[in-house]
Amino acid sequence: MNATPSTKHSVKYIFVTGGVVSSLGKGLAAASIGALLEGHGYRVTLQKLDPYVNVDPGTMSPYQHGEVYVTTDGAETDLDLGHYERFTNTVTTKNHNWTTGKIYLSVIQKERRGDYLGRTVQVIPHVTNEIKDSMHLVASERNIDIVLIEVGGTVGDIESQPYLEAIRQLRQDLGRENTLYIHLTLVPFIGTAGELKTKPTQHSVRDLRSIGIQPDILLCRTDRVLPADIREKIALFCDVPEEAVITAKDVSSIYEVPLVLADEGLDAAVLRGLSLPPATPCDMSSWVQLVDRIKNPTGEVVIHVVGKYVGYEDSYKSLNEALYHAGFAHQISVSINWVEAEALESQDSEELLTGADGILVPGGFGDRGSRGMMRAAQVARETGIPYFGICYGFQWAAVEFARNVCGLESADSTECNENTPHNVIYKLRDLLGVDELGGTMRLGSYPCELKDGTKTYNAYGEKEIAERHRHRYEFNREYESILTENGLVISGRSPDGKFVEAIELPEHPWFVAVQFHPEFQSKPRNPHPLFHQFVEAAYDHKKRVESPSKTTA
Repeated sequence: MNATPSTKHSVKYIFVTGGVVSSLGKGLAAASIGALLEGHGYRVTLQKLDPYVNVDPGTMSPYQHGEVYVTTDGAETDLDLGHYERFTNTVTTKNHNWTTGKIYLSVIQKERRGDYLGRTVQVIPHVTNEIKDSMHLVASERNIDIVLIEVGGTVGDIESQPYLEAIRQLRQDLGRENTLYIHLTLVPFIGTAGELKTKPTQHSVRDLRSIGIQPDILLCRTDRVLPADIREKIALFCDVPEEAVITAKDVSSIYEVPLVLADEGLDAAVLRGLSLPPATPCDMSSWVQLVDRIKNPTGEVVIHVVGKYVGYEDSYKSLNEALYHAGFAHQISVSINWVEAEALESQDSEELLTGADGILVPGGFGDRGSRGMMRAAQVARETGIPYFGICYGFQWAAVEFARNVCGLESADSTECNENTPHNVIYKLRDLLGVDELGGTMRLGSYPCELKDGTKTYNAYGEKEIAERHRHRYEFNREYESILTENGLVISGRSPDGKFVEAIELPEHPWFVAVQFHPEFQSKPRNPHPLFHQFVEAAYDHKKRVESPSKTTA
């Protein structure tokens, strides 16, 4: 995994680190910097380095790690890659997310092959070289100008030390003019004292400097604009120019972040630090228009999301954002009401869906809550509430239809009942006999052919699409005839006809379910067409309910 020397020296590198506490928003900061640089005409890409020992987050609990973001080439990655794709033109791949487990796996495989020619394999230089090679890989994939690299964890964590050593070495390898260190830190306001405190930032920078890294720019996360005297103090004690102390102020929408950082002069500081002129004047007009639409909605819809992991909203990060994106396009505020799927399994639980303008059932795994997902699909089907099923929501919509419309009372998925007499959903034929969990699903982007005249086709406006997948189970085509004879329409298939990819009910106002994950391709300035259509249908449903006489006149 070696990049060419010419690639190494023709690309600029920005390293984003974090200090004081976790969850300060390094991913959003990196993505926003990428958006600013694209606004200046530069071509950027972004990479996440994660210090945990898992090879990838694919086998981690959503409650532990949040959403697993799937790339076009089928890698299961950190959710920050979703931010990168939503904020910039970056299309991520397996090389855009490296974990300690993935780095060490590569090193160990090389050692077993004898690639190190009998030498003792050590953290320095072998592991740090592997980390540096991973950074150069993303630079060599595309004709780009700048690579932004987010180092996960917090400075001072033992897990992050090899990554920090690697980025320290890269400045020696590439030169100061080709590298830039940006450190995100916290400047808390202590209410009882009525003061902003700079000591956490000073200590975090001290920890960085102790390992040989002097930050060039400080992003100071705070709930208010830093006054001049605080900026001056931070600059003095942390040895950075005062103009390089940037306020990263809290905002009401994450899509304001690029504009706030631009107002603070971050893009100018970055270009100065990399000895780059603005390729073009910074054009952020589309972001300004977006934020104006976000702040001035003309309507509202309430979407009930019936899921298995609703206790931690980051479990559905891309899905949440895709709903918001669709709302932005219609200038409608989208409110999400989280419904625990298990709670819908009790009798008379339909009240949990009261007030829903639309019902969305997202992806998931395992038996827990599956009957509640099926109940949500049934309520939507019977009451005319717009329904959107994604992955698991597709599978349980099919099972519910088989049970309650087609009379197959014992219909089920073999994921939950191996002995069901009607296995409407069953394990992928290609995975029979495969018991390992990591990376063994149908992953990544696959083509799908849409049926003319369907809602799905009308949403996309084209015959063949490509969407990202993450599933182990599929629709059993042996049940295709009985379901379609009873009114279900198969609106999307794989080009070879092997997989059913989308279903819908033509007599329903809007009932669409897809096996793939459209949320991964939605962007705030370019919402996904299915989410766009779903939110529109939900708003139409709301108007019908509120003013039935007007809508039927």
